Amino acid sequence: MRPSRIDRSSGVVVRTTQPADFPEIISLSKLIYPHDDPWSVEHLSSHLHVFPAGQMVAVEIDTGRVVGMSASLIIKWDEYEVSGNWFSFTADGFFTNHDPEYGRMLYGAEIMVTPDMQGRGVGRKLYAARRELCRDLQLRRIRAGARLRNYGLYAATMSAEEYVLAVIRGDLVDATLTFQLHQGFRVISVVREYLDSAVDPPSQGYAAVIEWVNHRVATRADVRGRDRRYGRPRRRRPPPAMQPAKAPFQLPCRTNRRPALPRPSAEVVRRQSLRLPGVHSARCQAASRPAPVPSARAVKE
Repeated sequence: MRPSRIDRSSGVVVRTTQPADFPEIISLSKLIYPHDDPWSVEHLSSHLHVFPAGQMVAVEIDTGRVVGMSASLIIKWDEYEVSGNWFSFTADGFFTNHDPEYGRMLYGAEIMVTPDMQGRGVGRKLYAARRELCRDLQLRRIRAGARLRNYGLYAATMSAEEYVLAVIRGDLVDATLTFQLHQGFRVISVVREYLDSAVDPPSQGYAAVIEWVNHRVATRADVRGRDRRYGRPRRRRPPPAMQPAKAPFQLPCRTNRRPALPRPSAEVVRRQSLRLPGVHSARCQAASRPAPVPSARAVKE
């Protein structure tokens, strides 16, 4: 991966993960997933061993503090079911199924941002670095599982599929899925038990399988067969009270017409007629010239 551009507005730079970053990544995972076992040194070491370019951290420039991380691997999607869970896609979190020889898809296993830096562009930089990696390796797509973090609030009134469709339409906002849709991802399926519901109570174990296509490499066959229910997100129209009022139609009236030009005077008309070609102008010019004075010979005769 090429060195990422420093975002001065957020004061954060994305770089590849180093072993010295492990303690801060473990602390971050404990903060984000309090009900689950955090990443271990064995997990993170395996990630760096099989695919170092796919492991990234977001570091605060002034302090050097790790404020975000992302982990990914390359897999051959045909060997997996779309309804598979996180553990099957990541080999129980060790990434030992990384397949750079035959795999044509980058699987996003993890992205985390510390709560005090959320909403400040850190997640956008991590996703941009992941897309850059996909382009550099000429992979066809990125796929990942988007935890439905707010689905637990609506589980009693709608199914997970209905919730995802409402998020796509913009009727509801999900803390994870809405952000990923804004990063260019599209939903291709909704799966159950992507994570253990006991480990992730807010989502009740549900996730949306999302996809970003690298159109520099992908063909039409790579995007054929998508579920049309999960179409491209549409921007909702504002309610009638927020729409700008249209100006009422007005009939043309005297005040809206162009002002009339002043009528030229008789002297101006006379001067213009003298400059026009034709018999009339010739007569006017002849009449305006003084009469010739007769010569002495003509008078004598």
